[in-house]
Amino acid sequence: MSTLQLLEGLGGFTAACLALWFLRLNRSDLEAARSGALPPAPGPLTTLVLRPAVRNGLQRYLLGRGVFADAGLLILRVAIGLMMIHHGQDKLADPQAFADTYVASLHLPFPLVLAWVAGLSEVVGSWLLILGLLTPLGALAIAGTMGVAAYHHILTAGLNIYVLELVVLYLGGSLALLLLGPGRVSFDGAIAAELVKAPLPPTQAASLPTSLAASGGA
Repeated sequence: MSTLQLLEGLGGFTAACLALWFLRLNRSDLEAARSGALPPAPGPLTTLVLRPAVRNGLQRYLLGRGVFADAGLLILRVAIGLMMIHHGQDKLADPQAFADTYVASLHLPFPLVLAWVAGLSEVVGSWLLILGLLTPLGALAIAGTMGVAAYHHILTAGLNIYVLELVVLYLGGSLALLLLGPGRVSFDGAIAAELVKAPLPPTQAASLPTSLAASGGA
């Protein structure tokens, strides 16, 4: 295993630990509220999620699908992430060669810098998709690099389906994940499921239907 792959694994593990730590910081407020004790001042994430519009948006984007849909999104995330990550590794292995071969032909400024950006976007974006952590950012990172790749292929080879097919599949899959979300089987889904259990303030709970207010708006 190369040093780069070890660093990638460490980065993915660190991101997952940070997500769990951030969730734990906010969970203490939820546990105190449920026990009837006076909770401390809520964390910033809990405060944001207490807004009905944000709560409803999280439920629809991350929690509003069935088991089969969540399983399908998991398969799509992992498949795109595992297959895309080696493209980023190849770019980072020799960024100068990628800059000379691809970026320079697009006449973009700072080709070496953009080569590093493309490689890191694909590696980091792949990890975010695999973990389902900050999934929209990961999907945007991959969609951005694939959009530029599609433009490069059209510029150099025209509308050649055999050249474009792989790029279009990655681009379409990442855009689909951006619009659909990662599903429940993800760090984003687990965090959202915990956060939406936070009890609503009385003024907000009174404006909701009885069934929603009783469940904390979840």
